[in-house]
Amino acid sequence: MVLVMGALVVNAQKTPVKVADLQKSITDNIAKDYVGFTIKEATQVVENNVVTFDVVVVKGTTQETLCYDNTGKFLKKMGTKVGTAKPAPKTTPKPTSKN
Repeated sequence: MVLVMGALVVNAQKTPVKVADLQKSITDNIAKDYVGFTIKEATQVVENNVVTFDVVVVKGTTQETLCYDNTGKFLKKMGTKVGTAKPAPKTTPKPTSKN
């Protein structure tokens, strides 16, 4: 079972794509349906000879991953992450010893 799952992972090839190189239909869909979001990154995924594009969009602390087919048609929303920036860890000053 593990070998079969490993083989499936090997079949998927992911290649980063420049935002400027995305199809106009993808960028138009994001501009229309995700107003205020900006494209953070995009990846071309080839799995079982099927090409899709995973596009990560962000707005404030919200990040969503969208999936499009090779013609630029929206397929599904793959995930949403909402969070706030984590504060820096508090450090306690070390006591200095006087000799």
